[in-house]
Amino acid sequence: MNIEKLKKEIMDDEGYRNEIYLDHLGYPTVGIGHLITEKDAEHGKPVGTRVSGERITELFVADTNSAIKDCKKLFDFDNLPEEVQHILINMMFNLGLTRLSKFKKFKAAIDKKDWKTASIEGRDSLWYKQVPNRAKRLMDRLQNGT
Repeated sequence: MNIEKLKKEIMDDEGYRNEIYLDHLGYPTVGIGHLITEKDAEHGKPVGTRVSGERITELFVADTNSAIKDCKKLFDFDNLPEEVQHILINMMFNLGLTRLSKFKKFKAAIDKKDWKTASIEGRDSLWYKQVPNRAKRLMDRLQNGT
């Protein structure tokens, strides 16, 4: 898997901020869309606190590994084309396992390798309305499969 390409894709969607900021839902976030949790050294620090590039990379690698692990729980991930893997990781990065696992018809289409139906099901979601640019781009890519 081309991790550098994946990083660029996710960074294009999430952005890159080397300071703590509040996401669109008001949650403290840093780096490449990393939601700060109680486990993080950044937890409780004020908005605007600077974070090193090394730390942002560390958080991104952990978040990406977690997204890949969750994709493997939900899909027959290793047997999917790399393009589809990238799309699913991006969605997992954005939605998390709990929310993406609710996309039942989407998952069924992915399991059948029916990219067109999966893209239709992905468009038929609240997620598609919440992040329309990202979702449209991902579903357009998925429709083509590879």
